[in-house]
Amino acid sequence: QLQLVESGGGLVQDGGSLRLSCSASGSIWRIISMGWYRQAPGKQRELAANITNGGSTNYADSVKGRFTISRDNAKNMVYLQMNSLKPEDTAVYYCHVRTYRGLDYWGQGTQVTVSS
Repeated sequence: QLQLVESGGGLVQDGGSLRLSCSASGSIWRIISMGWYRQAPGKQRELAANITNGGSTNYADSVKGRFTISRDNAKNMVYLQMNSLKPEDTAVYYCHVRTYRGLDYWGQGTQVTVSS
């Protein structure tokens, strides 16, 4: 089993910044990629960014140039630095992990609210 704990959400003004953190524990040797998804009210959950064990990153077009994902493998942490935040970034952000067997694990979610 894998457990994920997120932190760092909150309320920020348009153009502001936030940093999300996610700590993984348990069977971390199974992890092949870590990332962040988000779900806005009335919308489907979507990928914001992810990063593989090899360091390859993938971003949603809507966040490219504004968000940066990073990992600290020694601490089993993944981070999402979010700059130039917009009201449309308002969502619940979920930490996500995929294992070598294709299993998905999710954190409890952290709310990010960007006020205009």
